[in-house]
Amino acid sequence: MGQLSKNFLFSLFICIVCSCGSDSDTNRITDIELPADTQCPGTVAGATPTGNNDVLVWADEFDTEGFPCRQNWDAEIGTGDWGWGNNEKQYYTRSNAYAENGILRITAKKEAYRGSEYTSARIVTRDKFEFTYGRVEVRAKLPKGGGTWPAIWMLGSNISSVGWPACGEIDIMEHKGNDLGYISSAIHNASGYANTPYFNQQYKADVTDVFHVYGIEWNSSKIQFTVDGNVHYSYNPPFKNDNNWPFNKEHFIILNVAMGGTLGGNIDPNFTESAMEIDYVRVYQ
Repeated sequence: MGQLSKNFLFSLFICIVCSCGSDSDTNRITDIELPADTQCPGTVAGATPTGNNDVLVWADEFDTEGFPCRQNWDAEIGTGDWGWGNNEKQYYTRSNAYAENGILRITAKKEAYRGSEYTSARIVTRDKFEFTYGRVEVRAKLPKGGGTWPAIWMLGSNISSVGWPACGEIDIMEHKGNDLGYISSAIHNASGYANTPYFNQQYKADVTDVFHVYGIEWNSSKIQFTVDGNVHYSYNPPFKNDNNWPFNKEHFIILNVAMGGTLGGNIDPNFTESAMEIDYVRVYQ
């Protein structure tokens, strides 16, 4: 997603001041009531990592109805000041992330709300599940519509101290509704960011109609990006340093659907509503 660090820090500050979990959307008619804490930890009891990324250590199957389990996820709220650093057009709420029948739907809607013309959701595992190295698999079906910008990605947990892009960013999957079927993956770090050279994509014609598994294999030497197990990009700088390899530190997972912005582009004026549907998120170590 390539956001600017000052915008992230701004949203973090707002989160702290507003206690984040209270959500500033309390006046919104479509808001959901947060469920009481439930026993839905993502950590797999008794799992012993082998270092070969073949042991399931954390997962969310989204079997708890409503906003995803708060032991695993939190929501980032608002516009992130200047469109989360990417000139995005949506206002993020909790209400637009809802799990039902084992599927999480992150829904982007055309609706005027608090100065924005669209709403959506962005959920994160920050401070709840952060990890170094592993195989990440996310089974998802992507939203339809010009201007939609769904993303499955990760940020370095030290972003609040070192900023972006020094913290590192791993874009597992990004898709532009205006460029249907082209699944892209990218790396952002101090040696390459924004229009990063660390990028590749593959074409899947049916990404908005059927589920695919988007993933990475991440170890101390490289990060490989896959769709349904097929590798389309590997990042493995031969000489690693702080500029090109901040990926020896903990990262957290982010799921969101943005509207417009630097990658999403022009929004179809006929767009009304569409969702990224997520069957599961699984991490192996």
